[in-house]
Amino acid sequence: MISFKKRKFRTYLFLFFFLVGFFFLLFNNQGVIKYLKLKKQVENINSRIDSLDEQNKRLQGEADSLREKIPAKIERTAREKYDMLREGEKAITVVEE
Repeated sequence: MISFKKRKFRTYLFLFFFLVGFFFLLFNNQGVIKYLKLKKQVENINSRIDSLDEQNKRLQGEADSLREKIPAKIERTAREKYDMLREGEKAITVVEE
């Protein structure tokens, strides 16, 4: 029969190695905490890629419509982006107080 002191020693030894292993799994270079941080970064990068893909599609559509020389689209782009006016038009600036 194992004496009480030996059993207590084995319990403490097991607990010590368990805690060392647990902290090693959490905090080493390939640990769980590092994994979770990297996983979050990957999710952020993927969402950024998705938004940039949508923006690229929108800009590609704009470029295609300008290449097709649709007069209404060309005029709208010139007015909105470049503040161009037709001949005889005057620009009115509104100042908010």
